[in-house]
Amino acid sequence: MKTRFRNRVVVVTGAAAGIGRQLCLRFAQAGAWIAMLDLQHEPLDALANQLVSKHNTKALGLVCDVSDPESVRGAFDRILDQFGGIDVLVNNAGIVHRSAFVDTELEVFRRVMEVNYFGSLYCTKAALPSLVERKGMIIAMSSMSGFAPLWHRSGYSASKHALHGLFDCLRVELAESGVQVMMVCPGFTATDIRKNALRADGSIREEPFSWIGDVASAVDVADDVFNGALKGERLLVLSNVGRGTRLLYRFFPRLFERLISARLSDVGDQKS
Repeated sequence: MKTRFRNRVVVVTGAAAGIGRQLCLRFAQAGAWIAMLDLQHEPLDALANQLVSKHNTKALGLVCDVSDPESVRGAFDRILDQFGGIDVLVNNAGIVHRSAFVDTELEVFRRVMEVNYFGSLYCTKAALPSLVERKGMIIAMSSMSGFAPLWHRSGYSASKHALHGLFDCLRVELAESGVQVMMVCPGFTATDIRKNALRADGSIREEPFSWIGDVASAVDVADDVFNGALKGERLLVLSNVGRGTRLLYRFFPRLFERLISARLSDVGDQKS
């Protein structure tokens, strides 16, 4: 089982930093061939060189805007030409906003949905024929916001709810094909996504923020995702805060909304 991903082609979006970067390293450690997509050229090149030199594997870094279907199509054509197929797709790329719905400009909602939801949709569409042919796996990185409301995250939460709707349905449609679908909901994770959080007007926030409960490292999250993929999990909720939040909101939604949501909304966000 530990050799399951040896010489398998793993595509990771949002690969240049955070959870995405650690996922590339973790799968490469297991012998996988890695295709990395991100907007940043230099970090991709540096990571590709590290994967080849340290793990003696094959690696390809491609600049790609996942919110642009033409950019996605071109990147996946390159991946298929170089590697001959795709075994695992990790939809990790994402952005977050922190702003009240009433103040948030429409373009911010659109941008968050384009990256978080449509980016995953475009990449999955491009990879799916090969994934079906090779009986592969789709991993979608969601969030605690995908199953519980947090203040000032309406657009972000909507994009994560949409991911669950998309991939839960896709899992049913692909049941006879041999393609597995795993949703992952990290808890609070020490990454740079909050440094690039959007304000109501689309600018970047720079204020410091605090955390609640334990903060996972991107390394730990990547290891949990890798092990979940080995086991063929359907859903991974990767923190006690996340598991507690999911249960509390499901069975006691009014209590959650009154006592918990505001507290969680005052602290750092989740995911990559």
